[in-house]
Amino acid sequence: CSAINACESSNGGCSAKAECRRTTPGNRACVCKAGYTGDGIVCIEINPCLENNGGCDRNAECTQTGPNQVICNCLKGYSGDGKRCTYISLCSQNNGGCSEFAICNDTELTERTCTCKPDYIGDGFKCRGNIFQELLRNSNTSRFYFHLEALSIRDIAGPGPFTLFVPRTDILNSDPRVSDWLAKGMMAQVLRYHMVGCANLLYKDLTTITNITSLHGDLIHISYSQNSLILNNKAEIILSDAVGTNGVIHVINQILVP
Repeated sequence: CSAINACESSNGGCSAKAECRRTTPGNRACVCKAGYTGDGIVCIEINPCLENNGGCDRNAECTQTGPNQVICNCLKGYSGDGKRCTYISLCSQNNGGCSEFAICNDTELTERTCTCKPDYIGDGFKCRGNIFQELLRNSNTSRFYFHLEALSIRDIAGPGPFTLFVPRTDILNSDPRVSDWLAKGMMAQVLRYHMVGCANLLYKDLTTITNITSLHGDLIHISYSQNSLILNNKAEIILSDAVGTNGVIHVINQILVP
């Protein structure tokens, strides 16, 4: 007589994912292979993701790749190897896309808010200071700023409101009268003739006005025709409504002379 091997046929009735082990003659035990769980007759893959997120970080996605095998990938808004994931602050790079004069605040994943700093106005992506500061930031008006600085004219750095009519930089650079005015000490008067105090006049406001008084004291005549605003029948407003915290800037294509 010979002992019957219970595992000899059809893996002893055990699962294909189990090992059939002979015990006593005619008997056997079914043991699930590594990576599987069950009674040996039925063996199913162990999915580690079902317990403790498979050892992945709580801010990672656990994906089963095989029996008792996983891969961990950090969720959007986080970086790392999946086992350890660190929050990526949107504000940590380039101020989150906000203006350099804005405060960036992380709110939630992939979201942030941009708020202009005190003494600045805007939507957070573009923030503007007072019009004296804004003159320097725009190449069309920066020459006017440098003339003000050179002559220590800081009227428009005050609370305002002010309205400025600024000759474009190339006009100030090319007009030969400028050097003559500087030599004769008249440039400050010319510059102040381009400033209006106690008024924040947008383009639409100017279309309803015929005369305004400059800080120099002389009147500026305004006419509106063919969709253009003309000052003193000569200078046209070519760029308008650059609003700052204490007024507004309009760019003109001629120098106004008192």
